[in-house]
Amino acid sequence: MMNFRHLLYDYLISVGLSDTSAKYLNMLALTIALLIVVFIIDYIIRKVLVNAFNAFSVRSKSNFDNILVKNKVPRNIAHIIPLLIAIEFIPVVFSDFSYLENIIEKSSKVFGIILTLWIARSVLNTIKDYLKTLDRFKDKPIDSYIQVFMIFAWVIGLFSSFAIISGISFWKFVTTLGAASAVIILVFRDTILGFVASIQVSINDMVRIGDWITFEKYGADGDVTEINLATVKVQNFDKTITTIPTYALISDSFKNWRGMQSSGGRRIKRSIILKATSITYLTDTHIEKLKNIQLITNYLNTRQKEISTFNQEKNADKSVLINGRNLTNLGVFRKYLQLYVEHHSAVNKDMTIMVRQLEPTAQGLPLEIYCFSSDKRWENYEYIMSDIFDHALAAVPYFDLEVFELTTGIISN
Repeated sequence: MMNFRHLLYDYLISVGLSDTSAKYLNMLALTIALLIVVFIIDYIIRKVLVNAFNAFSVRSKSNFDNILVKNKVPRNIAHIIPLLIAIEFIPVVFSDFSYLENIIEKSSKVFGIILTLWIARSVLNTIKDYLKTLDRFKDKPIDSYIQVFMIFAWVIGLFSSFAIISGISFWKFVTTLGAASAVIILVFRDTILGFVASIQVSINDMVRIGDWITFEKYGADGDVTEINLATVKVQNFDKTITTIPTYALISDSFKNWRGMQSSGGRRIKRSIILKATSITYLTDTHIEKLKNIQLITNYLNTRQKEISTFNQEKNADKSVLINGRNLTNLGVFRKYLQLYVEHHSAVNKDMTIMVRQLEPTAQGLPLEIYCFSSDKRWENYEYIMSDIFDHALAAVPYFDLEVFELTTGIISN
């Protein structure tokens, strides 16, 4: 091209143009020629690379190459050679105009930095998309790591661009910015906090994509749909989206329901409050009546024999019920609920099943049912729990017990 430049210049001078006009026309002609050559080379290389990748992806069993094409990696790589050619010939084209040569050369190098960042972003997006197709990486916050790397890459690219434009070496430019580190930390405070939080969340396996979390401070109650550097997105059960700062996961308290979802059941823990004044000893007449309830017939027969034998051995005066051992309506009801829950088809029999008394309150005595439903889906869980307590509340009067209720103060005529 150097020889072509001289020949063109000599020709322009020979046709009567002045030295300045000849130089300008020479530069313009060479610029157009360089642009045409660069665009042709870029087009050819791009077509060859893209077609080669497409052909290879069709024959390949892996979908990684398909994702490479989708994220335009071959297309971006194709721009490297034309750019290098352009940078190589810029001094030749603009040799007579040093100030233009300096500007265009620096602009080309800055574009080279931007192109490098585009390629890096395309490759990282390809890796991200590929990893998300693998089961073991689907619930990992890959977006956070990609974003952190790209932030550092863009910062380095920005510093490099400024160093090229200003003519200062990269390391000297970075050293000069050291004094402004406090301002940089202030500006990127949320990014730094999010980066640290993302690492801790991942290492400690605190939250995964797909986890059901409850975060009362931010009004979040639903499934995690996205974890990135700055935010965690939660789709609530009413289909609204709540955005939570990533660093809040390590600075505040929240509830992750993953343990329940991965276990064999979902816990049911609810109480019936009984009036203390309705709790009594059972007479033989009451016991015989309760034997008609098939679920506790064998229990009552066995317990009645044991208690009668004990009272006879101790010569207990049963004219007064409190003497000796006795059955109570509360105890029998508690046993009935225990057996009922144990036989319920929707309760997980391999997990804890318990009916227990809690500490008496001013309202009465709480009788708590503690068990786990086999079905963990919310709507089915609520149905199972309601079914159990529908039956339990309806069974209370059969044992001459009463459920506590606050009176309204309204007297009916």
